Amino acid sequence: MVIPNYTYLKLKMPSPNGVITVESMYEHAYNCDNECIEYVEALVEAETLIINLDRLGSEAPNAKHRARTFKPAEAVKLVPVDPTCSNDRALRIGATLDSK
Repeated sequence: MVIPNYTYLKLKMPSPNGVITVESMYEHAYNCDNECIEYVEALVEAETLIINLDRLGSEAPNAKHRARTFKPAEAVKLVPVDPTCSNDRALRIGATLDSK
């Protein structure tokens, strides 16, 4: 049996001693409305992010599949890690690479 009047920001309801009127201020109503809009926008943005992450996750290549398809270069040469040192530490690099 409550009657809201959104134009005047009043809520009226009957009571045993007469009509009860609850009033609000326009600034308060405006701030509440803005907060609700910002909250809804944040929810929509979060849902969009989740959808995009799910889509990107399904499009990502499988790491195990990539590991099986790796093929080392056939022609390799050994390059010493430290040319000034005489130890046997060396890197294998492709022999067909540019000198740069």
